[in-house]
Amino acid sequence: MRTVFTAEGHRHDIDVNAVEHLLASHATFWLDIEAPGEDDYRLLSNTFKFHKLTIEDVENRNQRPKLDSYDDYMFAVMFVVGYDGQLVSFREHHLYISASFVVSVHQEPEPSFEKFNERIAETPQGACRTTSLLAYLVLDALVDATFDALEALDESVDRLQDEILLDATPAQLSLLQDMKHGVSETRRVLGAQRDMFQGLVTRSLQADPETTAYYRNVYDHILRQYETVDSLRDLLTGAMDVYLSTVSNRLNLTVKALTVIASLFLPLTFLTGFFGMNFAWLVGRIGSFYAFATGLALMVLTILIQLFFFRRRGWI
Repeated sequence: MRTVFTAEGHRHDIDVNAVEHLLASHATFWLDIEAPGEDDYRLLSNTFKFHKLTIEDVENRNQRPKLDSYDDYMFAVMFVVGYDGQLVSFREHHLYISASFVVSVHQEPEPSFEKFNERIAETPQGACRTTSLLAYLVLDALVDATFDALEALDESVDRLQDEILLDATPAQLSLLQDMKHGVSETRRVLGAQRDMFQGLVTRSLQADPETTAYYRNVYDHILRQYETVDSLRDLLTGAMDVYLSTVSNRLNLTVKALTVIASLFLPLTFLTGFFGMNFAWLVGRIGSFYAFATGLALMVLTILIQLFFFRRRGWI
């Protein structure tokens, strides 16, 4: 699906001829392409004349954040971090930034664009005044969308720490491992994205100093996100230590209880072993099958009672 934003407004499902008309008029516009198909790839190659290497990156995806300069445009790859309460995900975006237009290409729907599209639709003349400002608004919307995922992840880590203190379970250990893996991947992506925006600030300072302040603002957001991810990684490491300490303490309590039980039965075992079969009166009264069955039933019942007690206390 193609959506174009200009100073006159926005249009959905725009065709190739309309895009060619915008290019010929040198109007400032933003073209957003969601779930690109073969027609969209031909549009990027034949109409916009983008380099084939950038189109290969768009087709293959799974790139790393980067910023490449070409003759009359820049090609950027950046990611938006998502979190659904269990797993961390990444939405890949490809951006072409030229002197008169911005083209964004992404496979999945981008929730942050919905509110941003409404903002541009309300004041199209202000948002589409210059390409630099338009590019800043698009980049800022994508970067700020990551804050929501980091806040949700932070709340999940705090909640998980509280649950571990109450009752540590193997499922929490698995969730901790998934979170640590997701945070490590996020840190790697944001680190590369930080370097990418640093290069963008440097190039804007040389080409268009007026937009440098805008890009510095986005760069500052990236730094805050990177610092937040570092804090989350430390929190998860602390949560893992809390989990291991809780499990170790629980094991110590279980061993303590079993030691008490064994200590109680130790003298009884000694007494029954010493005196068990040494009295003629007792030996003369345990020869019947009834006495034998009663003894076996009593031993089985004792085992079942112990197993029920151990299960109820969570020792097994």
